[in-house]
Amino acid sequence: MKILAAVVTYNRCELLSRCIDYVQGQSRQPDALVVINNGSTDGTLAMLASRGVNVITQENVGSAGGWHRAIQYGLDRSFNAVWLMDDDGFPDVDALACLEKALEPDVACASSIVVREDRPDHFVFPFPVLDKAGLPVVFAKKRKMPTVDELRSRSTDGTYPFVHLFNGALVSMSAVRQAGNVNRDFFIFGDEVDYFFRLRVVGKVFSVLAARHLHPDVGRRPYTPIKVYYYVKNTLILNRRYFNHVWARHVLALLAVLVRTGDRNGLNTVLSLLVGKDSRSFYAAIVRGFQGKPAKDYYE
Repeated sequence: MKILAAVVTYNRCELLSRCIDYVQGQSRQPDALVVINNGSTDGTLAMLASRGVNVITQENVGSAGGWHRAIQYGLDRSFNAVWLMDDDGFPDVDALACLEKALEPDVACASSIVVREDRPDHFVFPFPVLDKAGLPVVFAKKRKMPTVDELRSRSTDGTYPFVHLFNGALVSMSAVRQAGNVNRDFFIFGDEVDYFFRLRVVGKVFSVLAARHLHPDVGRRPYTPIKVYYYVKNTLILNRRYFNHVWARHVLALLAVLVRTGDRNGLNTVLSLLVGKDSRSFYAAIVRGFQGKPAKDYYE
């Protein structure tokens, strides 16, 4: 199998260098490595040149545009699979070997589990408990699994039929040819959810518990107004497109973004979203979410 490792980056030079170290130190080496640079201004290009790493530089078209370019690069060069990750995490030494073994012909994507680098028994992004349709449950006492042990207790074969894409996900190019490429219009949020469901139509999609991707804890990162805008708009779009109990999920999503913004940024930022200078974009996100068309359309 011919595998391309692709890392999307924007202004995280030191973390990107660490990620490359771990990609190049895999027990199963990828056949090629490319970095998609979304217009970094922090010395990233000089670092990559000093290391002799292949790089494609483009304007900042968001994570979705970065993944689209990486996948297209793999398609154009006849790779069998592309291993996708962003710049701030890094793969365990045997991650790619585990994923390659799992990528059978009927599998569209085999992904690593994303664990905290400071607490590797805990997930960066908790896994959802799934209902019979394979969708995250809404009306349940237990909705999320924050630890590896909890996920392991629900797995009978070392896999789980849900993924957090683009953090060490190995995607079959055969599946890409059927499902299409990542939708660039999601820009910086929701592209991974959309692509998960599209891949799931053409093959199995699951996480491999033995393949670990270590990542900083992002639970305290502040939200910018632009992040809130695309979080709200794209979540509403995705709820209508792929999920059940749509209105309940809408309410939960809006409450979640306000609570998380308050926790990370403070009450003043929440008030700014609701009645202050950022309210125009906040309510525009809701309206455009109901209109159902992803696009790069944020305005101050």
